[in-house]
Amino acid sequence: MSLRDQLSTLVYSTDAGRIEPEKENQQPPKGDGIVRIQRETKGRKGKGVTVIRGLELDPEALKTLAKALKQRCGVGGSVKEFTIEIQGDQRDACKAYLEQQGFKVKLAGG
Repeated sequence: MSLRDQLSTLVYSTDAGRIEPEKENQQPPKGDGIVRIQRETKGRKGKGVTVIRGLELDPEALKTLAKALKQRCGVGGSVKEFTIEIQGDQRDACKAYLEQQGFKVKLAGG
C-alpha cells in the first residue's frame, strides 16, 4: 500500500450516521373526542406552557391550528408529537378559540 493510500483512508463520514429518516404516514393517536388543555412546567426550568392534547388532526392541519392559536394569544409555541405547546398560561384563550372552532374542550390538571 502506498503512502497516498494510507493517508486517504476514511476516518469519519456523515453518510450513514445516527440520523433517523422521517417517519412517513404518521397517524394521529385515537382519542375519546375530547381536547384536553393543561399547563405544564416539568422539564422547562419552571417556565409554564399550555399543552393541548387530543386533537385528531393530520400534521399539516395541526400546524395550521397551532399557528392560529399562537397568533390569537400573541405568543410562541410549537407542535411536538401530535400535541400543541403554547408559551405561557394561555388556557382560557385557547379554550375559547377551540370551542369557537367546534371542538369539545376540557381543562385538565390543577
